[in-house]
Amino acid sequence: MYTSYVHTLERPPESVDKGKLKINVIDKRTTRPIMNAIVDISTTSQPDRTIEELRTDESGNTEAVELSTPPLEYSMEPGANQPFSEYYIRINAPGYEEKVISGSDLFAGQTSLQQVDLSGNDETETSIVIPVNTLYGIYPPKIPENEIQPINQSGEIVLSKVVIPEIVVVHDGPPSDSSASNYYVRYSDYIKNVASSEVYSTWPRETLKANILAIMSFTLNRVYTEFYRNKGYNFTITSSTAYDHKWIYGRNVFESISDVVDEIFNLYLSRPNVKQPILTQYCDGKRVSCPNWLSQWGSKYLGDQNYNAVEIIRYYYGDTMYINSAEEIQGIPSSWPGYNLDIGSSGSKVRQLQEQLNLIGEYYNAIRVLEPDGIYGENTANAVKTFQRIFDMPQTGIVDFATWYQISNKYVALSGIAELV
Repeated sequence: MYTSYVHTLERPPESVDKGKLKINVIDKRTTRPIMNAIVDISTTSQPDRTIEELRTDESGNTEAVELSTPPLEYSMEPGANQPFSEYYIRINAPGYEEKVISGSDLFAGQTSLQQVDLSGNDETETSIVIPVNTLYGIYPPKIPENEIQPINQSGEIVLSKVVIPEIVVVHDGPPSDSSASNYYVRYSDYIKNVASSEVYSTWPRETLKANILAIMSFTLNRVYTEFYRNKGYNFTITSSTAYDHKWIYGRNVFESISDVVDEIFNLYLSRPNVKQPILTQYCDGKRVSCPNWLSQWGSKYLGDQNYNAVEIIRYYYGDTMYINSAEEIQGIPSSWPGYNLDIGSSGSKVRQLQEQLNLIGEYYNAIRVLEPDGIYGENTANAVKTFQRIFDMPQTGIVDFATWYQISNKYVALSGIAELV
């Protein structure tokens, strides 16, 4: 197993770097953006001393404000120095209950995206505390399982093929804790949350991709085998690191991780002649060693040496592991055309895109109304670019795979096409 270290330049403890924090505020019931919400930011050590006061725009977003972080080097090797800063965020808007988030974390050179949903006077949960990343905190190690799970043919199995679910039902505790809440979470949001909770966003992109592939394949194995439902539970997966992944209600995610998930969210890991996604287990590789599983810190060092994601995956899981793509994505009105839409494109896919952007624009007024003529001109490109800006995507004005599905997801969420069952 890979154990050598790439040593980084050490800096004194008083050295400080910077990261960026951007907050998005929405109405919990309608998911509409909330304009003119006041956002006060302080450190968790001095929550009553505001260091930044921001206000949301018509899309519910604040500006991306630059804040202090520990040195970048602290996140590049395991150590006693905390590699991220933690911020205390207080959000107020007329007609809504105040909400407080403590522990929103920030790394050097990274942009953190913190979404906040506000409710009216019936809000029962007005305070969220985000625990530390699993690489820094102490969490139960994974209980080993077989990477190929038995399927109970007499159970509730309904999937004949691998499907990306629209919704993952997360049980926020161990399986046996009947008092723990169940949360309905969109699949890509779930993966972004887990990856932001379990690895450091400062790591090489190919390392992030390898870890995210392992997280997605494990999750899709739980979905495909209906692992918990076949045991009599009414959820898809838990937030316990002993059984599954660390998912944290209300936590921030990182733009670098979000971009990778948007790019590859329909992928998973396979072995020859095995239909189900592989249950790809992993550990930190520092506190816990796990032969034949992916080592998170080890994958970081391989990324430093320019290993790509597939090479990292095969280093740990063997040469027979390969990347597969799901045959179906639930909750999407129409699949990606298979090529980018750009100025000069035309046809039914462009018309559908324009109609979806028009509905989204009813909620996010910065997106200008389009004539749904099926012709991708400057106005459509500008509307796409505005969508990408609002939702923290690269502002290309081109509808690639990631943008198509982000627009589709937002359209589904806002139009009520998707019913939670």
